[in-house]
Amino acid sequence: MTVGRPRQTGASTSGCVRATAVDALQHGYRPIVPREAVGDRNPDAHAANLYDLDAKYGDVVSLAEVIEHLEELVAAHAR
Repeated sequence: MTVGRPRQTGASTSGCVRATAVDALQHGYRPIVPREAVGDRNPDAHAANLYDLDAKYGDVVSLAEVIEHLEELVAAHAR
């Protein structure tokens, strides 16, 4: 993860999360999607879209990885 990569959350993995990831990629950003911070009404659609997002549009990672990276950025900035 690097600075300048959007972290994305949302309530509809198959809708707004996917659309925002596509928009981000089209503007030159590869979004980071914390898998525990997104959801969908349909568990199968949720799983399929996480798979597709990770394969094509961004990086699906754990929330713990995102938090760890943000803490590292804060620590580096404090030095």
